[in-house]
Amino acid sequence: MPSPHDWVKSSFSSVSGECVEVRMGDRVGMRDSKNPTAVVLDFPREVWADFIAAIKTDTV
Repeated sequence: MPSPHDWVKSSFSSVSGECVEVRMGDRVGMRDSKNPTAVVLDFPREVWADFIAAIKTDTV
C-alpha cells in the first residue's frame, strides 16, 4: 500500500502520460502528472469518497 506521501497514477492513464496523480492520506491530493510542481487540488477524504461513489454509480 502506498504511503501518504506517494503519488499514484491511474492504471488507466494513457501512454502519452496525460493523466492525474492522487496522493491518499488524511486529505486527498490531486495533481497533473505532466506538471507536478503546479497547483495541487486538496480534498477532505469524505468529499473524495463521495466523488468516487458518484462516479461508480454514474450520478456525477
